[in-house]
Amino acid sequence: MPVLAPPVYDVQKSFLEAMAEYEAEGRGAPGDFSNIGSDMRVWSATWSSPEVFRTFVDGLRAQALEETPRPASFVPTTVLWWVEGADYLGRLNIRQRLAPGEAGQRNGHIGYDVRPSARRQGHATAMLAAALPLAASLGLPRVLVTCDAGNEASRRTIERNGGVADAPIGEKLRYWITTAR
Repeated sequence: MPVLAPPVYDVQKSFLEAMAEYEAEGRGAPGDFSNIGSDMRVWSATWSSPEVFRTFVDGLRAQALEETPRPASFVPTTVLWWVEGADYLGRLNIRQRLAPGEAGQRNGHIGYDVRPSARRQGHATAMLAAALPLAASLGLPRVLVTCDAGNEASRRTIERNGGVADAPIGEKLRYWITTAR
């Protein structure tokens, strides 16, 4: 059974296979502003090296710390991977507070991504459900989760987890979810 866990070194092979799947669907291009897209642009040429992958994983884990250097518009973020044994299935980020300005309202507290070969198997719904108690433990009684208006699968995932619609911002649908149940 998959679990939501901090990034680990022992899924490198599966992680790289997942990144190849993302690349095959066009992720990582300059216009891909997702966490995965950004990571692909920075790391994909080198993260097949075990040492580089270790540095990458350590950097993801450090994002949760307040003292970790980051751009002014970024906030401490708990990065978690959805894994089953040595299989990487997806990623979920919990922003420990909303980013300043409209960016925080557009991106929300939680973002997630399931690798292409693992989609349509309930992983996104299960990941988000598993993240809600963790968000509560970070002091977030409710979280803002957003998705693109055309992303029906993500909209259903959010609604299955108790998402209550708020006013959209542009193409972003916005939902609030209570974390403590």
